[in-house]
Amino acid sequence: MIIQSMTRADFEAFWPVFESVIQAQETYAFDPGLSMDEAFDLWCELPLRTFVAKQGEVILGSYYLKPNAGGPGGHVCNCGYMVAPAARGKGVAKQLCQHSQQQAIELGFKAMQFNAVVSTNEVAVKLWQSLGFEIVGTLPKAYAHKRLGLVDSFVMYKWLLEDS
Repeated sequence: MIIQSMTRADFEAFWPVFESVIQAQETYAFDPGLSMDEAFDLWCELPLRTFVAKQGEVILGSYYLKPNAGGPGGHVCNCGYMVAPAARGKGVAKQLCQHSQQQAIELGFKAMQFNAVVSTNEVAVKLWQSLGFEIVGTLPKAYAHKRLGLVDSFVMYKWLLEDS
């Protein structure tokens, strides 16, 4: 598996995964009706960096990295990850998260925050915790899950620097 900057062609190949994730309305608070161009802007143009994981020409997953806030909060970044269904359970999300933490440090960020991890996404919550993220807040009924109705979301946080 290689992880590299995502191109427009990569995103077009990734689009069916992206579209299925947002239409499922189980993990992302993105409008399920986004067009491919709107999704490209959201995932690739607005963030600071966007990466894709590939094995040969097969897209395994992707993530974006961006500042979580500006000014005095600009040292904290935010990331979002998506993994293709066929690649789930094979360590892709873990490798993407590890890569994103290294990229964040290289870009000068000191911490990473996930603003809205859907509580019912137990696989992701467990993975993020295994990588050192802590649940620092619970947002009651903050996510309208397509199948389960209103469920909680977690704010998860990790300080990235060992010396501070």
